[in-house]
Amino acid sequence: MPPSSRPDLTIAILIPCYNEELTIGDVVRRFREALPAATVYVYDNNSRDLTALKARSAGAVVIREPRQGKGNVVRRMFADVDADIYLMADGDGTYAPEDAPLLINTLITERCDMVVGTRRGVTADAGRSGHAFGNRIFNHLYKRLFGPDFTDIFSGYRAFSRRFVKSFPAVSGGFEIETEMSVHASQLKLPVSEIALDYGRRPEGSSSKLSTFRDGAKILFMFTMLMKETRPFRFFGALSLMFLAAGLVFMAPVLIDYSRTGLVPRMPTWILSVSLMLLSMLMAVTGTILDSVSRGRAEQKRIAYLGMGFLPANHVRIETTGKPAAKGKRAA
Repeated sequence: MPPSSRPDLTIAILIPCYNEELTIGDVVRRFREALPAATVYVYDNNSRDLTALKARSAGAVVIREPRQGKGNVVRRMFADVDADIYLMADGDGTYAPEDAPLLINTLITERCDMVVGTRRGVTADAGRSGHAFGNRIFNHLYKRLFGPDFTDIFSGYRAFSRRFVKSFPAVSGGFEIETEMSVHASQLKLPVSEIALDYGRRPEGSSSKLSTFRDGAKILFMFTMLMKETRPFRFFGALSLMFLAAGLVFMAPVLIDYSRTGLVPRMPTWILSVSLMLLSMLMAVTGTILDSVSRGRAEQKRIAYLGMGFLPANHVRIETTGKPAAKGKRAA
């Protein structure tokens, strides 16, 4: 019996939405055709148009989330919905619902906890030159800070296991939620996979909710916070080196004068340099202590994650009536 018809395997399609009346109806219908056994949930985030009505008319379960921001919606969705497999997508029609079976089959057959549908060609043309530039910069920065697990950390097309969803803290409030998901997987060394998929364009009359500078600043701030929380020794170690270098710069001329004259003519500079050296030592000690705390928190997350079993090993491929929109290619 295929898992799509087994009563012990449930699939939830989660779509956060804000003012997507032009596309949401078609997106819901196509997901229902691609995965007939799945339940489509549309979380309306204070839309001022007919998004909720169009989604409900297309057959989705519509729930309102009053706290504005994609991160707040995802946190609510992950808390509310119980399923064996979760698929998250946007309601703007840029992700092909016909690719959903490919993501889910990869999740099952490779026993992953998260499969990311990377956006083919998104860094070459993301609709705006600022978005494309930001994608390149942040993806490169992610690899340097957290590891090479992902090539597209901002993709909103993802499949999750239950144990990922129910162990994910989801503290972000906006578009930085995808970054937090990626860091969560990298920190716990969860099995993940990527599949390159075609990325569509918004229809005429539909506008992006992403602000290049405002949301870019939030994402950068999230990078900093996640670095502090997950890798405090590197974070505070970098601050320690900065204070150490500054202290040596101010201290050097004072020591040179002292070696020549035996006097300290620039006492304020000497006090500043010593203060910077003390701050450097404080940052190093802080990083060492918080590194142990961070390891303990990671162990607790890992225990919570392991407390939820994965899908039974005898689950086979998803059977659907839809045809893939494009063949996925595993990212290198």
